[in-house]
Amino acid sequence: MSPQGRKYYVNAYTNETTWERPNSLPGTPRSPVKHKNTLPAVNGYHHIPGTPTPHLEPAHMSLRKAITDPQSPGSPSPTRKQSKETTVTINCVTFPHPDVMPEQQLLKPSEWSYCDYFWADKKDPQGNSTVSGFEILLQKQIKGKQMQKEMAEFVRERIKIEEEYAKNLSKLSQNSLAAQEEGTLGEAWVQLKKSLADEAEVHLKFSSKLQSEVEKPLLNFRENFKKDMKKYDHHIADLRKQLASRYAAVEKARKALTERQRDLEMKTQQLEIKLSNKKEEEIKKARRKSTQAGDELMRCVDLYNQAQSKWFEEMVTTSLEIERLEVERVEMIQQHLCQYTQLRHETDMFNQSTVEPVDQLLRKVEPAKDRELWVKEHKTGDIRPVDMEI
Repeated sequence: MSPQGRKYYVNAYTNETTWERPNSLPGTPRSPVKHKNTLPAVNGYHHIPGTPTPHLEPAHMSLRKAITDPQSPGSPSPTRKQSKETTVTINCVTFPHPDVMPEQQLLKPSEWSYCDYFWADKKDPQGNSTVSGFEILLQKQIKGKQMQKEMAEFVRERIKIEEEYAKNLSKLSQNSLAAQEEGTLGEAWVQLKKSLADEAEVHLKFSSKLQSEVEKPLLNFRENFKKDMKKYDHHIADLRKQLASRYAAVEKARKALTERQRDLEMKTQQLEIKLSNKKEEEIKKARRKSTQAGDELMRCVDLYNQAQSKWFEEMVTTSLEIERLEVERVEMIQQHLCQYTQLRHETDMFNQSTVEPVDQLLRKVEPAKDRELWVKEHKTGDIRPVDMEI
């Protein structure tokens, strides 16, 4: 999991990811730090693939410690001090601080999987706002669906061209031009025109198969795509909102605890130096309120950790599902484009077969024999004119 604002640079040769710490961290140098293809922990938790996600204890325990540790009025909360040293919170999500973050194995170390590289928010090209990593995955899916639709439209245009071409070939095959050609050449000419009609039939079959075996599957694949994407989007967005709400509740409870502790210590000091006639009952009441505030903070921390753990699990599960859908989409398009090329090869083969009879007849054309047959059929006599004698 990567904090927002952290920039990554991937070295394809060493498989190392170099990140630059964000400016928002007080006292954090901008020098790059390298982690060998690792995923930062969530609240210090190192997730091992195939194991259940445990409760995220480190942040929880640091907040519990703040409830029991004594603190003087006006002094910073130990939780705050501990948080600055070991954790950083971005968009209501607690991340380990880069200085104390140990290396952690990727969930899918042998792959560039979605579940490992889309935890951080990313600035838009204009730098005016940020887009969550999950939203980037959704945009990728929506773009893929649009590309798939455009491919189907492209195939539809090819079908129209094939249909129009077949229609024109069929029309041309019925043309009467050169119909009076005689002999074996005339036979070859008749066969040539017939080959046009055969070729027209080949292209009609090609267009029909394109429609049923390429265009239609492209259009019908994942009909419920938009519904599925909205379901994922709303689910993760709701978890992020819940996480933000839980975080706000923790901060509110933390402030309330600080105020109760300050009030308790002030009344205790006043009683000790006898600056007021506070009764012991008021001290007990203040102590009881401080304890209640501490319990409320513990409850809020538990709810926050549960929400963050749920968000973590759903991010992993949903990103893997989106990755599966993308692989399925690419494989499906590859399969049907291969079917397109196969149909194209078959069309070329059938087209070649339509002209083979023409080639055979053309090889039989014998100009001398045709001339002899024509002479025999059309001769008018063998008497030739002679010169007149004077």
